[in-house]
Amino acid sequence: MPYISVTALSHPGLRREHNEDSLVVGPWTLCATVTENPQTMAFPLGRPLVVAVADGIGGQPAGEVASSLVVRRLALFGPALDGEEAVRDALGMCNHAVYAAADRAPELSTMGTTVAGVVILEQELLVFNVGDSRVIEVGPSGDGSAGNGGPAGARAATDDTLHQLSVDDSPALARGRRTTSIITQALGGAPAFSAITPHVSRSPLTPGTRMLVCSDGLTDPVLDNEIDDILRAHDGGRAVFELWKAAMAAGGPDNVTIALVSVTG
Repeated sequence: MPYISVTALSHPGLRREHNEDSLVVGPWTLCATVTENPQTMAFPLGRPLVVAVADGIGGQPAGEVASSLVVRRLALFGPALDGEEAVRDALGMCNHAVYAAADRAPELSTMGTTVAGVVILEQELLVFNVGDSRVIEVGPSGDGSAGNGGPAGARAATDDTLHQLSVDDSPALARGRRTTSIITQALGGAPAFSAITPHVSRSPLTPGTRMLVCSDGLTDPVLDNEIDDILRAHDGGRAVFELWKAAMAAGGPDNVTIALVSVTG
C-alpha cells in the first residue's frame, strides 16, 4: 500500500535564545519548541497531507506566535487543500489571521513569518511558499530506502540530487554573497496589512519522490553540496540527524527545522 513517511526535527540552534520555527505534518503541529531526536510519522496516501515549516521573522516581535498561528491553521485546513486555489486561499487566510492577531495586541505589532511546504495528494504534489523557507526535491539515498522509479531515481548518478521547488522571496544577491536575510514578502511582518502572492505549483506524484522542507537555518549555513552528500548517503531519521549536525557544525546561527518527506509504494 502506498504511504508517506515524514521525519522531522526542530531546534533553536546555537545562537538564538529560543525557537521561532513551527512545523505542521498533517494534524500534528510542533510550535516554537525543540525535538531532542528526529520524529518519524507515516500516513496512507490518499487524503491531502500538508507538511510545512513556518519561520518567524527574526528581529521583530513574537515570531514564534506568528509561526505557531500559521501552522495550526494549516493543520485545520489540511484535509481541504485539494488544489492550487485552495492552497492560495488558505495562505491568504493565514496572512489575514497574523495581521488580525497583531491588531488585537500591541506587543505583537509587525510580527510575521515565512512558510514553505507541500500538500501530497493521491496523484499530485502541490508545492507552496511565501518568503525564503524552502522545498527541495531530493534524489534517492544511497541506502536504497527511498524507493525507485520516480523522477529522482531516473537521474544519472553524477547529477545533483537537489532541485529547489520553492521560489525564494529575496532580492537579487550582491556579487560574492550566497545568502541574504532580507525577504520581499511574508505572512504579516508589516505595521499595516499587506496582501501576499503565494508561490504555488503542482506536478504529478511519483512513488520514490523525496522532498526536503526546511527553514533557512539549514540552507544558509550549510552548502548545497554538503546537504546533497548527506541525502545521497542517508534517509529518514539518520538523514535528518546528519543535516542538523551539519547546521550545528557550521555554527548553528539560526533556528533550524527540517522535514524529510518520502513517498513509497
